[in-house]
Amino acid sequence: MSAIPTERPELGDDEAAALAELAARVRELAEAAVLTRAGAAQAAAIAGEVAALTARLTAERRDAPPFVPPGERTMDRQIANPVTGTANPIAPPVVLTVGSGGIVRGEFTLGHLYEGPPSYVHGGVSAMVLDQALGMAAAASGTPGMTATLETRYRRPTPLGVPLRVEAKASRVEGRKVYASGAISAPDGRVTVEATAMFIMPQRFVTSPY
Repeated sequence: MSAIPTERPELGDDEAAALAELAARVRELAEAAVLTRAGAAQAAAIAGEVAALTARLTAERRDAPPFVPPGERTMDRQIANPVTGTANPIAPPVVLTVGSGGIVRGEFTLGHLYEGPPSYVHGGVSAMVLDQALGMAAAASGTPGMTATLETRYRRPTPLGVPLRVEAKASRVEGRKVYASGAISAPDGRVTVEATAMFIMPQRFVTSPY
């Protein structure tokens, strides 16, 4: 993970909500694009319209994604996170919460944008979701860090289009190292992917994402 700028603009509630709405509509557009039966001419025409909209957004471009004011966890500031970021169109997004005992839980549904094998979730997407949940569990332990190792074990295919659950918890802290484990489960409760990870808190954060 590369260092992030020391200063970023901080959005108010109204602007953050507007960007989240924009991201949601772009997310819908992306799924429509992979499922459309539009012919070549219609697809080309729509592509031109999208290009014009992109030009309008790019006319007022930031140097880096903005933050929002910190909530209970400063990780919530990153609204452009590719897993949980409400302002990021490629994020599902996954809503993760930290409960008692530092256990991170979330429920989410992945559509066709995240397909690997036909009708199943891409393994890299599952790993990305687990990495985020495990990282939040590490941060909840009081020793936030960056991913040093991530080991995934794919028990069975993870289905698309159904509510999935993710759960993660830190198991131990050794100095600047935090070890955590977690899993994604299908609606029937069976685990589809398990993961363990080690996170290391750098000696000095340029700006901590946590």
